[in-house]
Amino acid sequence: MASIDVSGLTFSYDGSYDNIFEDVSFRLNTDWKLGFCGRNGRGKTTFLNLLMGRFEYRGVISANVEFEYFPYSVEFPEDDVLSILYEIVPNAPLWQFEKELSKLTVGLDVLERPFVTLSGGERTKVLLAALFLRENSFLLIDEPTTHLDMAGREIVARYLKGKSGFILVSHDRDFLDECVDHVLSINKANIEVQAGNFSSWFYNKQQRDGYEIAENERLKKDISRLNAAAKKAASWSDKAEKGKIGFDPRKVEKSTGRRAYEGEKSRKMMARSKAIVERRERSVQEKSGLLKNIETADKLKIHPLEYHAKRLIELDNVGISYGGRDVAQGINLLLNQGERIAITGGNGSGKSSIIKLLTGEDISCSGNIFIAGRLVISYVPQDAAFLSGDLAEFAEERGIDEPLFKAILRKLDFSRVQFEKDMRGYSSGQKKKVLIAASLCEEAHVYIWDEPLNYIDILSRVQIEELIKDHKPTMIFVEHDRAFCRAIATKTCRLG
Repeated sequence: MASIDVSGLTFSYDGSYDNIFEDVSFRLNTDWKLGFCGRNGRGKTTFLNLLMGRFEYRGVISANVEFEYFPYSVEFPEDDVLSILYEIVPNAPLWQFEKELSKLTVGLDVLERPFVTLSGGERTKVLLAALFLRENSFLLIDEPTTHLDMAGREIVARYLKGKSGFILVSHDRDFLDECVDHVLSINKANIEVQAGNFSSWFYNKQQRDGYEIAENERLKKDISRLNAAAKKAASWSDKAEKGKIGFDPRKVEKSTGRRAYEGEKSRKMMARSKAIVERRERSVQEKSGLLKNIETADKLKIHPLEYHAKRLIELDNVGISYGGRDVAQGINLLLNQGERIAITGGNGSGKSSIIKLLTGEDISCSGNIFIAGRLVISYVPQDAAFLSGDLAEFAEERGIDEPLFKAILRKLDFSRVQFEKDMRGYSSGQKKKVLIAASLCEEAHVYIWDEPLNYIDILSRVQIEELIKDHKPTMIFVEHDRAFCRAIATKTCRLG
């Protein structure tokens, strides 16, 4: 069985004072189906790039396998799909491409189409088919679910379940549960490897965190009690020492053994004081070893506005078209105050078109559309790549409270150092958190979010779920994370 051995790995980007990795060591087996988890910005993609040899680092990474990285970059997307597949896997026979594509439920007619005409989900599946035809390679799969709808994620999860020898970066809990047998997690203080799927890892983490928090509270009380006892014992010891040295036995007592008695009493008091201090120091050391991997997942808040009527938005037999082509027809949707509607459907079924229609974009449509008068909407778009510049300037342009905005980002695991950086340098997940934090700062009647969880880490997803369950804002959202939809949607509008 081959292995990947990492020893003493230390890495930071040029110009940065902070190490992404510092003296980390672990071992991976190359036949594992390995899920890779961690907060945004912790270094998941960086680690994959280190395995690929793209950066210089200190320490040792040793492996007797070749690494293959996904997603592939396609240099000439105007070429037909078959030509692109042969560029990636030159020696594969046609029947192997056809076999892999059929497993991914992709029609074989796609082979003759220009790659650029494929949907995001189709591109992902085509490139995955090529990836698994690369023989004798350990596969590094970086967020393959980004452009996949729910059905596509189920298909790809089943596909990956039948393979072995990969590291998979994904923030979709159901997806990870379906296809991994080990978890590699980048924690606050270390990197750990654990057998099992995501749910078993998360359960173990919650159990361990709960134990450490309870132990921390116990030790805090113990230290406080020992501090008081040490102070009292030190006072007794001082008195006993003064009594041993300072009294005149001829004046105080006739017994000639009194000085020996006082000496023994002083010795015992000093020994007791020293023992209490040592116990206190041990407790402090034990306490300092706890909570290092407890993730800060403080509760978020939102301030939805109350509307004076129940019905807020209604679509009746609505059709949407682009350039004379029908995208979706017969759409019916009713949003009442307090409801949270998940819009679901396959890629290209018109989900984002509905979102754009409701947020005021000029979309060609038919049917009846009702939007309540003076309805305040807070919108999170699907794409966050446009973000650049300073956070303070962004807050001012958006008209939101800057201290509140940054406090929410802190709760979503932003470091204060990030506040000084240009948003162009943020990871995709960090950019999406900026948009969500801005929306949470806005008081609105309806929150309309278009795939808000793209690239966002699992622990932040859990925070956002808890926020919505606690504050119950009125929402319309598009999201392919089945666990998220299951947790917060009160209604579903399925297209296609």
